[in-house]
This record gives sequence, structure tokens and C-alpha cells, in this order.
Amino acid sequence: MSKTGDIRRMAKDDRFKVLGVVSRASVRKDKNGKNYWDIALMDDEGIIEGKIWGNSRWWDKSGDEQIEVRDPADSSLFGELVGKTLGLAGQVSEFKGQPQYNFTGVYFMNQEKFPPHQFVQRSPIDRDILEKEFFDLLESCGGQVEAFLRYVFFERKLWDRFKDCPAAVAHHHAYVGGLLEHTLAVARTARALAGTYSEAGYEINVPVAVAGALLHDLGKMDSYRLVPAPEMTVVGTVIDHIVLGYSTFADLAGDFGLEERIFLAIGHILVSHHGCREFGSPVLPATPEAMVVSAADELDFRLFCWKNSVEKMEEGKEISDYNVSAQRRFWKWEQGNNGA
Repeated sequence: MSKTGDIRRMAKDDRFKVLGVVSRASVRKDKNGKNYWDIALMDDEGIIEGKIWGNSRWWDKSGDEQIEVRDPADSSLFGELVGKTLGLAGQVSEFKGQPQYNFTGVYFMNQEKFPPHQFVQRSPIDRDILEKEFFDLLESCGGQVEAFLRYVFFERKLWDRFKDCPAAVAHHHAYVGGLLEHTLAVARTARALAGTYSEAGYEINVPVAVAGALLHDLGKMDSYRLVPAPEMTVVGTVIDHIVLGYSTFADLAGDFGLEERIFLAIGHILVSHHGCREFGSPVLPATPEAMVVSAADELDFRLFCWKNSVEKMEEGKEISDYNVSAQRRFWKWEQGNNGA
């Protein structure tokens, strides 16, 4: 049995078997009018996307016997694939010079014996390391800012949702723990930048910058859900995480009694962190703290895309197909159109 990482390193015509959870699936028609499936399968190493063509064979392995399913489109087992554990047998092919994965055997597994959450991709960074850094950043704020952060994450009990939430459904940190990993990278960079400019004589409040970074994507807890792979929520699609995050922040700040000066400073970071209106921010960054967080957020996204591009290149794919600026433009378009 191969992992998705093994499959991405395979050569043309290599065959494989893989076990994972379906993160995306759609039924389409080929030129002959036959059903085929576009499908994405996730395991703890990543995601592979491929095709299940009309001549593929489908099997029910949920019981003691393996039973062939002749019409998967009408089957209660295969009617909704997303979130189900499947086994796939396939072969690496090539389309327009790029690897394509064709799945010729589809196996519906026993969902209790092979629970879907077992195969969901997670942050590659150890959870204990992430949690320690979060507390270090929180404690560095001190005073009312630190007290408010403790109130948000622990007294109001948002921590359990926050630490498992993905940062997206695609493009960057789209896995369990991705939001925490991304948030810490932004906060770490924001603290370094704010400290550097503070030492250079700029009027910049380092604790406010760190707090704004830790809270900047608060709305993603309502924008995404794990089913068990990352998926957009309806409210995240029609309202977007910036508005959702600011609304949550404003309610919590009111309940806590956050000083108005600090409330406005952190709130401005939340609503401006995408940097411009066409990318979803209702206002532009207008304070040093907001500029620092917006720049840190942009940098973490770009570096993640660069890392992803290098990994794709090492797997034999064209680097131009994973151009960072192109990914950024598409991600920003998604932000403005469906809140991803």
C-alpha cells in the first residue's frame, strides 16, 4: 500500500494502491456520455487528484465479503464520496506533459475499521512545538493584551477549535492544524518586524501587532469545517472570514471590557490584513501594526507557495505550473468570490 507522497514520486506507467479519505469528488460526462469522476484523495502525507473513468470497477469491502457494485452513481455507498474512506488502485499516466493519476479500482472500506479522520493531512510541525510557541507569543504581550488573549482562547474556550482548524481548503495550510501553524508564522514575523522598527525609532506597539497577528484569521473557525477534510461552510462562503472574525472579536472585546484604544488598534488589523479592498479588506492598513501584520501574512503565503513549488519541481512537474504570483492571484480571486 502506497502513500500519496510515494505516488507523487512515481514514474509514468507505475501502478499503485492507496488508502485515504475523499476530500473532493464530482461526477462528469466524457465525450461518449459515460460517467467519470474527478476525485481528490487525502492521507496524512497530502492529496492526489485523479480520474475514475467509466471502465473502472467499484467494490464494496465494508463487510466480510468483497461485492462488486455495477452502478456506482446509483449506489447508496458511492452516492456521496466526500468524507468517506476509499481504497484506490491505479496507474500513473501523462496528460499534456504532466503526471495524471487514473484510478481503475475503487473500494468502499469499512468506515469503522478505517475511520476517515485517520487519513486527514495534519500540520507537519509537532503539536507540542506549536502550542509552546503560541503560549510564548501570548505571554510576550503582557498587560491587558495578554489578559484579553487568554480570555478569548481559554475562558471563552475557542482554543480547541482554533488549534485544529485548517487555514484554507486549498493553496496554503489546508490541513488539520494549518490555521495554528499559519497564525504562528505570521505572529512570529510580525513580532520581529515590529521590534525592529520600534528599535529604529518608529512608534509601533509590539504587543498590539502580535495580538493582531494571533487574531487576524479568527473568522476562519466559522469559515471552514473538517468533514473530515477541510471544507467551506455556507456562512464562510457568503460572508467571508474577515467579517466573521471582526464580528467575533468585537463581541469578545465588549464582553471583556477591552480598552477602546486597544480595541480599535487590533480591530483595524483584522479588517485590513489582506492589504487592499479588491482582496477583501474593507480598509487599507493605516497603522504601523496593521502594515506589519499584512506584510507578514502575505509573506507567509508566498513562502508556502514557493516551498510547494519546489516540492512539485522535485517531483518532476514544471515549476511554471506552480508560479507563486499566479497562485496568489487565484487565491485572492477566490477570497473575493467565495471566501476561501
